[in-house]
Amino acid sequence: MVLHISATNPEHPGLLLSLPWQLPLEQWPEDLLVPLPRGISRHVVRYARAGDEVVAVKELAERPAVREFELLRDLDRLGIPAVDALAVVTGRTDADGGYLEPVLITRHLRGSMPYRSMFETTMRPATMHRLMDALAVLLVRLHLAGFAWGDCSLSNTLFRRDAGAYAAYLVDAETGELQPRLSEGQRDYDLDLARVNISGELLDLEASGALHPSVDPIEFGTEICERYAGLWRELTRTSVYPAGKYHYIDRRIRRLNDLGFDVAEMQIESSPTGDTVTFVPKVVDAGHHQRQLLRLTGLDTEENQARRLLNDLESWMATQEDHTPGDATTTRPEVLAHRWVRDVFRPTVRAVPVELRGAMDPAELYHQLLEHRWFLSERAQHDIGLDTAVEDYVAHVLPRVRDAVPDAGAVSPAAGTAGPTAAEDAPAGDTAAGRSAAAPAPPA
Repeated sequence: MVLHISATNPEHPGLLLSLPWQLPLEQWPEDLLVPLPRGISRHVVRYARAGDEVVAVKELAERPAVREFELLRDLDRLGIPAVDALAVVTGRTDADGGYLEPVLITRHLRGSMPYRSMFETTMRPATMHRLMDALAVLLVRLHLAGFAWGDCSLSNTLFRRDAGAYAAYLVDAETGELQPRLSEGQRDYDLDLARVNISGELLDLEASGALHPSVDPIEFGTEICERYAGLWRELTRTSVYPAGKYHYIDRRIRRLNDLGFDVAEMQIESSPTGDTVTFVPKVVDAGHHQRQLLRLTGLDTEENQARRLLNDLESWMATQEDHTPGDATTTRPEVLAHRWVRDVFRPTVRAVPVELRGAMDPAELYHQLLEHRWFLSERAQHDIGLDTAVEDYVAHVLPRVRDAVPDAGAVSPAAGTAGPTAAEDAPAGDTAAGRSAAAPAPPA
């Protein structure tokens, strides 16, 4: 037989030819292998060096190898987080001419670890919940793309922390199927497999004494279903907002925040009947928003302030004609963020007289103005705009807060809009954390 390498890049065959394809993977020399953690696999898998690359090599039959290779390439085209498929090697024989199984080669995801390895550590339970959030995001993204995984497990998923973000990546697509659209039954079946596999692996780790004693394997397996259901419902609900009612977008973001997810990207597409909003969630680490806002705008704020300001920045960016996510010619986010600071943030803060601000820093002041705009928009059932919110805040909120509290800057964001003056500014039942009970429900 003749050795044949089908690769995605012309440079890959030259790098891969140096590997000992005449040997079964189990016999590859140690000096060639890279000791990286691996999950449980039904196949022989090894990490090896190929030039400057670290690659994962998996032995399996030719037909499933080629099929998985093509599926991984399809997922890459769809923008789904998965390992990169590099090549399929067929026609392998040993020194005596005996048949050796073909191999699938993927690029090792730098800085990643299998989910199973992560749960073997003594990490805090809160971090473990965020890991499950990231896995729920991956499952939702796969299903939205029409991909039924068929074998979601802790061993088949990689975890990577990137600049504060938590991300899950698909490793094994051997059992997957890509269709135009998945039915509810197909999604439920895939999710149930994930629940059983995750609980089973956690029980296995518990039996070996490697699992943190606070982790309940069954509860964690069930949690992935609950997180998936809430996220799927919030992401797939079609929302067409009438012109002038952009506070509904803010409400949608708040619901995702309440679920524990943050909006990493937001797209608003104009339509004859209104604006269709699409959200892409992202699980983030503590302090992520502070770092991101500082990088984009130079504003150094507290974490909750940064989250609120970033949400406003994302909403504003989505309305700019020169901002089209995924378009190579679109204006860079850093440029748009600078424009937002210059044209929105600073003018809004400067509209509030200095003598009324007390000790409030600009970020806290802007945060409170956004909250006030939210409550007034809820009551009016249309977006009143920042200018109107600033006028009302200066006229009705700040003077009373100043009279009631010696240091007006010491009030919380809620106090500025939901304290003694909130009863006059917002309908009964409004709180700083949610929608007005008196306000009519927005269109779904």
